[in-house]
Amino acid sequence: MSSTQNRYSPEFKQRAIRMSQESRPDHPSDTAAMAKVAELLGIGTGETIRHWVRRAEIDAGTRPGVTSEESAEVKRLKRENAELRRANAILKAASAFFAAEIDRPGV
Repeated sequence: MSSTQNRYSPEFKQRAIRMSQESRPDHPSDTAAMAKVAELLGIGTGETIRHWVRRAEIDAGTRPGVTSEESAEVKRLKRENAELRRANAILKAASAFFAAEIDRPGV
């Protein structure tokens, strides 16, 4: 998790996104509007706001890409898959151990 995810609340991010969108007509480019909002809000760089705006656009479906929800689901499924692989490896090892015990004569 990056430090900006912890540093700024979702409400603050939404405010920054809204401000950059509202101030866009007053600036020659999106980048200029985002840089100005970053300066006003004390955010290190306009690039941070650009990232938030792009993520909001993807989540809203107005820009192609993987939504935050889909990304979280993929991460969850990858963790679950890794857990299942570990459990499967343990079960295979246990199965091999017990099969060897059964095959040993005279124990």
